[in-house]
Amino acid sequence: MSLSVLLQQMGVILILVSIGVMLQRKDVIDTKTSKKLSAIVVDVCNPALIMASILSGGLTATHEDLLVAVALGAGFYGLLVLLGFVLPRILRAAPDNRRFYNLMTVYTNCGFLGIPVARAILPANAILYVIVINVFYSLLFYTHGMIILSGKKNSGKTSPIKSILNPGTVMAVLSLVVFWFGITLPPLLANTIEYVGNATIFLSMTLLGVNIARSRLLESIKDLRIWGYILLRMILLPVAIVYVMCALSFDQIPTLAMCLMAAVPVGNLPMIQAEKTGQDTRILSSAIAVTTAVSLVTITVLISVFA
Repeated sequence: MSLSVLLQQMGVILILVSIGVMLQRKDVIDTKTSKKLSAIVVDVCNPALIMASILSGGLTATHEDLLVAVALGAGFYGLLVLLGFVLPRILRAAPDNRRFYNLMTVYTNCGFLGIPVARAILPANAILYVIVINVFYSLLFYTHGMIILSGKKNSGKTSPIKSILNPGTVMAVLSLVVFWFGITLPPLLANTIEYVGNATIFLSMTLLGVNIARSRLLESIKDLRIWGYILLRMILLPVAIVYVMCALSFDQIPTLAMCLMAAVPVGNLPMIQAEKTGQDTRILSSAIAVTTAVSLVTITVLISVFA
């Protein structure tokens, strides 16, 4: 386990975010451009990243390993959905803001940050668990997450079937099918998906930087609710998951993978979707900024201790 590799990956993320900050301050990316880029990330690039992770994973895992990963993923997100309703109340968030803390609890940066970090520092087959978590993330975000984000504002205006049959959900299901049956896509199609998916990290981190530049970072650092979130969601939860999985005699590979998935910072896809629909993203962008910076330390410590 190389700490320098982990620190380097975190450093790359911070550099990409700083590019977004610079572009916003130079007015290269204004509000209108940011919304259009958000739509591209949510509807095109992020779904492609899901499939690209399956196609380029180089996995040697068996069908049994996949079933174990699916069971762990279901249990993991079942727990997160429950915490999504409990944690905002523990943190005493205002009723109008609870949906944002709910999303922060359930939808962390398991893809944009989790996948590259897992590839860099965890054993090869650990990526299977990371991919399955990301598949669950997509299935839930484009259904449960969209419902939580809309709140009462758009209630009844969108068909549930139409919400489910979106690019993210469709690509998540197709990715599972491709892995299970060992389907090999034509190089032309596979390479196209990979190139589109690779754009996700840069665009999403740039958009994160744009929103950080708009936020009041110094005030965010002083927000005790964010620090309460970090303690409960990014430190205590991963530790609890590791001890429970060790007690249940799980191997080190799935244990480390689930620890990493529980320790990653607040995800930016909810923020991008909120911006896409014209909602106030200050809480989400502030939490992402602080938790991403802090995760440089927390992930390093957690993985180092339990590896």
